[in-house]
This record gives sequence, structure tokens and C-alpha cells, in this order.
Amino acid sequence: SYSFILGLEIKNEIGLLGKVTSAIGEAGGGIGAIDLLEVTRHKVVREIVIIARNELHAQQIVNAVEALSDVNVLYVRDRTFSIHWGGKIIVKSKVPLKTRDELSMAYTPGVARICKAIASDRRNVFYFTMKGHMIAVVTDGSAVLGLGNIGPEAALPVMEGKAILFKEFGDVDAFPVCLATQDTDEIISIVKAIAPNFGGINLEDIAAPRCFEIEARLREALDIPVFHDDQHGTAVVILAALINALKIVGKKMSDIKVVITGAGAAGMATAHFLHIAGVKNIICCDRAGAIYEGRKENMHIFKELLAKYTNPDKEKGTANKILQGADVYIGVSAPGAVSVEEIKTMAKDAVVFTLANPEPEVPPEEIYPYVRIVATGRSDYPNQINNVLAFPGIFKGALNCHARQINQEMKLAAAYAIANVIPEEELSEEYIIPSVFNKKVVKEVARAVSRAAWQTKVARKIRKTVSVIEEAD
Repeated sequence: SYSFILGLEIKNEIGLLGKVTSAIGEAGGGIGAIDLLEVTRHKVVREIVIIARNELHAQQIVNAVEALSDVNVLYVRDRTFSIHWGGKIIVKSKVPLKTRDELSMAYTPGVARICKAIASDRRNVFYFTMKGHMIAVVTDGSAVLGLGNIGPEAALPVMEGKAILFKEFGDVDAFPVCLATQDTDEIISIVKAIAPNFGGINLEDIAAPRCFEIEARLREALDIPVFHDDQHGTAVVILAALINALKIVGKKMSDIKVVITGAGAAGMATAHFLHIAGVKNIICCDRAGAIYEGRKENMHIFKELLAKYTNPDKEKGTANKILQGADVYIGVSAPGAVSVEEIKTMAKDAVVFTLANPEPEVPPEEIYPYVRIVATGRSDYPNQINNVLAFPGIFKGALNCHARQINQEMKLAAAYAIANVIPEEELSEEYIIPSVFNKKVVKEVARAVSRAAWQTKVARKIRKTVSVIEEAD
């Protein structure tokens, strides 16, 4: 999870490189590439890529190398910082500007004809500007990753990262918009004002419960898709994984009991989405325990709405208590939210999605003997629940048909498309969700989302056009 480059000047003698690598190994470091930069009669300059556990461990490795005689540490470079140097995205022209003729068409006077075409029919903006393929990734920096309320500047690297995920996985252009306000009305006003530039709005890392109101009001005000990925991207991928998990354990959505820890954006959206998908017995738990209709402690309007369609038996108590006899546990909370002992009390062939990252709610290796299927939010365990399986394809599908919104039918279509990427004969306990690098995912999700948009009459393009786009993809 942490790697760095160590620049070394080593005396040009046989055996000294071996001493360096031994010192790194004895300090617990892993060695990647070793590059030779310079050789003279008296010295050798090398760069070594070293894998460490964290920054403290990296310093311990550097200290071990510095202790060697005839070895001089020239520099230490954090590889992650190097990737981010200068930012991760640029704006690049799609058209050549090498002649006066090209300039006259791309800009004045030729561009005036395009302006007039759009002024006469606003729909032309999708065809003759970036709007048809550009997403705004909007945040206020109030709930960034697990770092909390760190502000818009500190959130920018994450939003840049989101933009490159859109491009790399979905070939969708995206631009980060980090707002220096956390006032709900002001955020809504700003996004409404910049909306003409974009074909969709991806809300990101905005704290609950404000994120619910912001998304709802923007969806109502704008005629382009507004999608809060922390809510709906998470819910879509969780449902996709659950669809395939239930195929393996032989259970039906309508028959299972699902316990969710975490009643923030991801937890509440997942509960609602599973309810839409046919799960009848869902119990959400927060720090005060199970949420039920009539509960007074630690409630707000959105939890009250959640309570109306969840926990039908009004079970009360901690998540550990509620887990007894449950078929599915979904953790979108924090380490220690449930215990291994209570996981053991779940129903036969239990399914556990322990998704807190980097440290799951319960250690996966400790529960493998007691449950049938385990998924996490990490890439170093099987069955990674990762939003990148959802949002690039969902927005690509919405943009392809110029959708006015992303509705429940489109999200359900995306979940089933992700699940169906894996043929039933290939499903197994350790393979219920496709890899984020599976190129079929975005294509299938985009096609399914476009079809659902057309069927629910939120697409501006006629279906014939959508079909042509699908074939081109």
C-alpha cells in the first residue's frame, strides 16, 4: 500500500548492491525495479523501488540503508506523490489549429454559425460542444474518503482521480468542481448555474444528510442526470454482487433478512435500493442500534423515511443482536461494527459484505470458516465491491441517449448488467462480481442503462440512434 523510490550513490565495488538489498529485506521491505542511472570508475548511482507498509516503515528501511558504509542516500521519493505532481488531468484540444483556415472554423468567424445553431435549437448543444460527453464531479469537501471534512482544496486530488476513472474505464470526460462552500442552498445555486456546460452531474463526498437534499433538489431543478455516487454507485454494485451471491446459496430476494451497519449515504441508499429490488426484511443499524419506526434517538427526516419501509418487525438493539439468524450482512460503516462471534450466529450459507476500507468491519480471514460468501471493499481479497464497476457505465449510457435523469429503472438495469457479466457456470464463492478491469462491464452497463432510459421515456434520442451508438461501442 506504500512504495517509494530510493536514490543511492554506491561505491563501485562488487557485493555492495547485495548488502543494500539485504539491508532492505532485513528491514521488512520489498524490492521492485532496480534501475542503473550512472556508472563511473568510483561510483554507481541506482534507483530502487521499495514496497513498505507505511511511511514509518519506509523511514525504518531508509535508516537501515543509511547505516551501510560506502552507500550514500541521495533522495527518497514517495511514488504516490510523484504521480500526483502537477495534477492528474489536463485540457487538450481535439482539433488541429495549424492553419488560418482551421483557426477560422474552430474560432471566429466560423464558430458564430455554431452559436446560432444552438441558439435556434438548444438540443444542438449536445452535438456541437463538450456537453454531450462531459461530466462535472462536484464536491464540497465535507466527507472525503475516510478523511472527513477536509475542505475543497484537499478534496481536489480525489476529484481528479474520479475524473480519470471516468475517462479510463468509461471513455467519459469529466472535470472536478470543488466548491468553497458547505451551504446547501449555495451549492445547489452554483451547480444549477454551471449545469449548461455539462451532460451530467456526479456528486461526490458530500456529507449526509445534506447530500440527500442536495441531490433531490438538483434532480428536480435540472434536465440532466444528477447522481450521487457515494449513494447510488455503492448500492448498484452491492445489488449486483448480492444477485450472484443468492444464485450460489439458492435463496430469493424476497425471503432473506439483510442487516446493514451504517446509516449514512451509502447505507441508506443501499437499503432503499435493495427494497426496490424485492428484499422485504432490511434492518439498518447506526450507532444507536437498529432503526425502526418511532425511534427517537439519533434520528432525522431521512432516517424516519427509511424506517417506514425497513425493519418490519421493529427489532431493537445493537447490530450484533440483530445479526442472529440473518442471511446477509452488509457493512458500510467502520471497523468493529460487528463481531466474529455474532457473525457465527447468522443463518446457514450466510453472505457477508464487509466493505469498510481500508479496515473492514470484521476481519475477512476470521469469518471465512463460518459463512458461505465474503466480499470486501479491498482489492487484496476476492470479491471487491468497487463503485468503478458502476458509475462509468451508468453515465456513459445516460450520455449516449442524452438522458434527462438517472432513474431507478436505469440503476436496476446497471446492477443486473454487472451481475450478468459473469456467466452462471463461472460463478463461485470467490467470484460473484467481475473485475474492474473487465472491459465487458462498461459496455454492458451502458447498453442496459440506455435501453432503460428509452423504455422509461427519459432519453432525448430516439431508440434507433441509441442502437447505432450501442453497435459502435
